[in-house]
Amino acid sequence: MFPEDLRYTKEHEWARREDGRIRVGITRFAADRLSDVVFIELPRPGSTVTQMQTFGVIESVKAVSDLYAPVSGTVVEVNTQLAERPELVNQDPYGAGWMLLLDPSDPTEWERLLSAEEYRRLVGEEA
Repeated sequence: MFPEDLRYTKEHEWARREDGRIRVGITRFAADRLSDVVFIELPRPGSTVTQMQTFGVIESVKAVSDLYAPVSGTVVEVNTQLAERPELVNQDPYGAGWMLLLDPSDPTEWERLLSAEEYRRLVGEEA
C-alpha cells in the first residue's frame, strides 16, 4: 500500500527521488480519507516551497485540506492535468496523480522524512 522507494510526511504527502529532483503527491491513505477530490490549487513553476509549509490546497466532497511540502526547493513542474482531472489523485496517487516536481534546496531534508515502515506505523495509529 505504501511504496518502499518513497519517503513520507506525517501530513500524508509522499516524495520520490528522480535524477536529483523530488516528485511530490499525497498518499493513498490521504486520498481515500478525502474521498472524491474535486479541486487542487498548486503553486506556479519557479516558486519556492519550504519543508513542512503549505504549498497548496486540495478540496474534496468531504473537506478542504492544506498540502505540505516534504522538502524545500524550487517548483520545476506542476501536474497541469489535475486542473481538469483532479480525480487522478484518487485513481493513481503514486503515478498520474502526482502534484509537484521540485529542485530541492537542502538535500539533508530527505533524511528527515518517514520511511515506508515508519509511515505504515503512523497510519496504523491514526486508523
